Amino acid sequence: MKKISITLSRIGILFLALLLTSCMDDLDQSNPANEGNPSVEDLYSNPAAYRQTLAKLYAGLATTGQNGPAGTPDISGIDEGTSQYIRGLWMMNELTTDEAIIGWNDNTIRDFHNQSWSASDLFINATFSRLDFQVKNCNEFLRQTTDEKLNSRGVSEEQKAEITVFRAEARFLRALSYWHFLDLFGGRVGLVTENDPTTYFLPDQVTAQEMFDFIDTELTEIAPLLKAPRTNEYPRADRAAVWMLHAKLMMNSKVYTGIEKYTEALPLLTEVINSGYSIHSNYRQLFLADNDRNGSQNEVIFAVAFDGLNTKTYGGTTFLVHAPVGGSMSAAEFGINGGWGGIRTTSAFVNKFQTGTQDTRSNFHTAGQSLVISDVSNFADGYAIKKFKNVDINGNQGSDASGDFVDTDFPMFRLADAYLMYAECAVRTGANVGQGLSYVNSLRERAYGNASGDVTSIDLNFILDERARELHWEGHRRTDLIRFGKFTGGAYVWPWKGNTPSGNPTPSFRSIFPIPSNALAANPKLIQNPGY
Repeated sequence: MKKISITLSRIGILFLALLLTSCMDDLDQSNPANEGNPSVEDLYSNPAAYRQTLAKLYAGLATTGQNGPAGTPDISGIDEGTSQYIRGLWMMNELTTDEAIIGWNDNTIRDFHNQSWSASDLFINATFSRLDFQVKNCNEFLRQTTDEKLNSRGVSEEQKAEITVFRAEARFLRALSYWHFLDLFGGRVGLVTENDPTTYFLPDQVTAQEMFDFIDTELTEIAPLLKAPRTNEYPRADRAAVWMLHAKLMMNSKVYTGIEKYTEALPLLTEVINSGYSIHSNYRQLFLADNDRNGSQNEVIFAVAFDGLNTKTYGGTTFLVHAPVGGSMSAAEFGINGGWGGIRTTSAFVNKFQTGTQDTRSNFHTAGQSLVISDVSNFADGYAIKKFKNVDINGNQGSDASGDFVDTDFPMFRLADAYLMYAECAVRTGANVGQGLSYVNSLRERAYGNASGDVTSIDLNFILDERARELHWEGHRRTDLIRFGKFTGGAYVWPWKGNTPSGNPTPSFRSIFPIPSNALAANPKLIQNPGY
């Protein structure tokens, strides 16, 4: 079932591109013309259209336009590959932290690690626009799948039941994007749903609490509507994906709303942990080209699927495989035709691993590399990380013979994360700490190959470092550091934070990003986040 939904998306893209004329800009409210397009009813006269448009919603997390890797982009005004969903999230959540630094000098990309970005930043605007675009697509799918619409088209009862599940998945994907709006931008955007007008209007800006409440309600309502854990086709969402997102919302509630909800996260995490997913025996195989079928799929609760033949983009895991390869590294080891010589890590992250241990998560390329970063533009300054690869467990290259585009899926949620989230909530609440310790040690036993890495106690500082060791470069670090009070300010500094070699404190307002200038200009009802 390799990438079945994404493969279908190559058809689904056409359908959705044609029917989106009524809602392309729910948040910024520009309204494209509809001349020459077939009617929505003509499109949905084909029963397969519902599945194809759902596929486009999933593909929205992977693709960048309708031709790929470039041409007819979804987001204009920036290099198309840079507008990709996962690449944008990754840059904002990883390059801003101790886990990653980039040597390129494209536009304002170094401002991420320096924590010096502004509201006019092209990369921030691209990610904001990508989230907006994904929400619009989900809204339109929901508009076209109401009972009234389905009855008017003579849809069978059997297909209606299937579409009910499709709708729940669309609501999950919308909630996911709205959570990213909340986490990155404080949620202070126009909250638009399928029930809002499709004609021109300026949505009101909501508060973080209102956005939090909307996501909370949506996830509560849709959980029983999705398929039971491990019964949906890969990589579509099931109930465990909903519980996982809901738990993340609750764990970060104090950051978002000022109200702690760690206690509320625990039962959700228990549901995830007991849902039938299991820890894969080999950590490094989780990030290979066959991670949809090598056993890793038993641990990955929700993945963004990539395929070297069907999702050609210079974002996503194509970026995460190519960009960290340079210097004396062998491109063939990574199943690609060459490295881009950009991303490395800082000594602050390297030092979280004990020297001489057998922790398999410590997978650095050090030959020809210096630990200390004196010159950010020099790829040899800073250790390289060998995490994502476009080879299978036997070392065979992915499906794209050119070596340009990769097959490696991006694990957005996996069971190991749920284990560490449970441990953190246990420590914070004082409930079931022993169970949390057991979960932590099960991950360390995988990393070490035996019980030599086991610990006898856990505290919050240990858990934060363990999350870095286990989950680095998977898009969690910024959110984690903010939750622990160590992203901005001087409680924790790392090389080149604040644009100095040894690191400097940064102002607290940078815990969220600015609303892009373009969005403010499009909707005068939006007010800029404090500090910008």
